[in-house]
Amino acid sequence: MDKIAGRLTVFFEEPFWVGIFERISEGKLSVCKVTFGAEPKDYEVYGFILKNYSHLRFSPAVAAEVKERAENPKRIQREVRRQLEGAGIGTRSQQALKLQQALNLQQEQRKTERKAAGRKMREAEKERRFQLKQQKRKEKHRGR
Repeated sequence: MDKIAGRLTVFFEEPFWVGIFERISEGKLSVCKVTFGAEPKDYEVYGFILKNYSHLRFSPAVAAEVKERAENPKRIQREVRRQLEGAGIGTRSQQALKLQQALNLQQEQRKTERKAAGRKMREAEKERRFQLKQQKRKEKHRGR
């Protein structure tokens, strides 16, 4: 059974607060960068995760080695403390973000999706108006 691990790192990147979502599944790391704006509170971050995680666009997967978690609670506590002291994101995550930025995949996908959705809505509205106009013409022609 494959293990899936996730991590969120929130840090200040002038002038905004940024969150880096890391997802490791099947030995591959994919990353998503989210800009929060003002410093988010813990409950705001948690609410964001619950509400928007399924809509996040992750970068193309990069090979990564999955480390087995130590079961010793003191060791886990030390690791958490070390991670909190060290600012920034891991080098694998940086590689994934650079790959993503080089491709500009995330922004371009959203842009094309927005354009396609907008075009579809405009065409649907245009078709609806045309059908309404045709229906009025037929009713006038019938003398109603």
